[in-house]
Amino acid sequence: MTVTVRTALRDDAASIARVRTETWRAAYAGLIDEAVLARMDPAAEAVARASRWEELHADPRGCELIAEHDGRLAGWAALGPSLDADLPDDGQVYAVYALPEFWSRGIGHALLVEAEARLRAVGWTHAHLWVLEGNERAAAFYEAHGWREDGATMVDERRGTDGRVHPMLERRRVRDLGEAIPPR
Repeated sequence: MTVTVRTALRDDAASIARVRTETWRAAYAGLIDEAVLARMDPAAEAVARASRWEELHADPRGCELIAEHDGRLAGWAALGPSLDADLPDDGQVYAVYALPEFWSRGIGHALLVEAEARLRAVGWTHAHLWVLEGNERAAAFYEAHGWREDGATMVDERRGTDGRVHPMLERRRVRDLGEAIPPR
């Protein structure tokens, strides 16, 4: 198995949208209201993402990553400066997703290791990320990689096909980027 991780380009917008949509639908089934998952439209997201590429990548400390397994799209990650007002000097991992067919095959690990390296390379010593409440698979993955809950929570609200806003509780995890990466 050959996993490569590279910086995403505007031409990857459709791939990013595909990874995000397929992964949300698989990983969050039963955790997020079905109306939210049904509203996800990878084609529309790809167009929107491509049209806002420069805006989304204006800060040179951030980037998106694409993982490929033997040349096939396998995953995506995004990182950059903290979006949390209480941790303004941290880096943040916004997303790490592997297509379901690649779960437990090292794709998430490769993406997270590269995301951490990129955060370190631009000078951050601490970083954080958010995990959906009840997503035990992701919680265990991040725990195994040295990310620990710090007690912070937030509610992310998403609109569903039913027109209602559906709340999603998320828990924050933090990591000292100077600590060694735990062995796999």
